[in-house]
Amino acid sequence: MKAPENFFKEARKDIDEFIQNNLLLLKLQAVEKISKLVAVVAAGLLVILFCFFILFFLSILGGYYFTDLTGSTYLGFGIIAAFYILLLTLMIVFRKKLVDQFIVNTVINIFFEAKKENTRHES
Repeated sequence: MKAPENFFKEARKDIDEFIQNNLLLLKLQAVEKISKLVAVVAAGLLVILFCFFILFFLSILGGYYFTDLTGSTYLGFGIIAAFYILLLTLMIVFRKKLVDQFIVNTVINIFFEAKKENTRHES
């Protein structure tokens, strides 16, 4: 009679260990995906910051260029401001296609990247 009792105790211990290992695996996979997402966001923010400074200084340069062409500081910088207003209007009109889909697709690709790799290995 001791054999079945030992069997069930060992089976329960093995099942508990299996569940703990699966939970640990899920936690590690979640940490990996979140860390990849944070890395992509941090790199994206750095690129955006550098682009901002480049665009800022190019805008000043363009303002002075148009000032020389038109002879008016207001008109020179007004042309640059009008260009940014046009860009802002286009961004508002096409924001779903430009920004939202890019961000959503990036996050989805990061979270489901492991599944793509697993399906490649299985094929």
